[in-house]
Amino acid sequence: MIRGFFVFLILLILAGCESLNWYRQSINGHFSLLNQAEPITEVVAHPATDKALKEKLQRVLAMRDFASEELQLPDNGSYRSYVSVQRSAVLWSLVATPKLSLRLKQWCYPFTGCVTYRGYFSEADARQKASQLTAAGYDVAVLPVPAYSSLGWFDDPLPSTTIQWPDSAIAGLIFHELAHQQLYIADDTAFNESFATAVADIGVERWLARQADSREMEIWQEEKKIAKVFHQLLAEYRQYLSELYQSDLSTAQKTLQKADLLQALKAEYESLSKAQAGLRIYQNWFDQPLNNARLAIVASYQDWVPAFRELYAQHAADMQEFYRAAEVLGDLPRPARSEQLQRLLQRTPDHVQTMATVQAR
Repeated sequence: MIRGFFVFLILLILAGCESLNWYRQSINGHFSLLNQAEPITEVVAHPATDKALKEKLQRVLAMRDFASEELQLPDNGSYRSYVSVQRSAVLWSLVATPKLSLRLKQWCYPFTGCVTYRGYFSEADARQKASQLTAAGYDVAVLPVPAYSSLGWFDDPLPSTTIQWPDSAIAGLIFHELAHQQLYIADDTAFNESFATAVADIGVERWLARQADSREMEIWQEEKKIAKVFHQLLAEYRQYLSELYQSDLSTAQKTLQKADLLQALKAEYESLSKAQAGLRIYQNWFDQPLNNARLAIVASYQDWVPAFRELYAQHAADMQEFYRAAEVLGDLPRPARSEQLQRLLQRTPDHVQTMATVQAR
């Protein structure tokens, strides 16, 4: 914890006025969580703890042990403590793109490099900054974040915002966030998030297989099929939009056609969800205003996932070998890294790879 504190002090010294306010709220918000967190073993042992919560947290500890023992993810104090959060999300993530582009705006920080989102512990603060970016001509989105990783600088707690989730979803979250501690490449959000998503998918598959619960495995596999339909639909429309933005049409024409495409996307989702009831879990996503920012951030978490799954298969499902191979990719210059990932994608024929993905990088 001391190491992380001094890093934050350095960030404050280097920050400008606006950034100073952001770093201040980040420090206050993060340390507030850490100060309220309790070891899960103590929460479970406390006689006042609800029985259902005890049982859930005992399973969380089993997932956490599985992450280090089976998936070879960092063995530390992260997600071995629990914090009750009296709000709907731990923080809110702000993402933005130009009005006629799928390229996400980046925020850059010392040590961690540039990322395509900015987190706020106050929803009001996030929306205030979003309003400023909107006025400056950006498409913006403010997204609730149920948990996050400090990349190993601190022992991150499991927040209560996730405790009602299905076990498979909590396991996936823990595996995803620990994957960021396992490997993190500065200035490449798509690489980092896709890698972590792939590790989470692999981990949940192995976790459910260990539980020998065929029904839970069946439910999870069905959820993945539904998610694939959702992501392929978004990828299709990102391609349409990317082609539009690179066309020779005027700004006014592009703006009109963009609106038509976003309306068509929503209409196609409505049609698909009538045929596949499972797609209705994405209704809330489509109920929010559709724009470039919302489409682009989803791509960051998904576009390279099939490539990482192929890399995992090439190394005979050996997690350590897989991590080493991913680290080798991460050490490459950005263009060479993308080229290698693209080659891995070509070995996955069922993957929908869009022009928008390639052109946005």
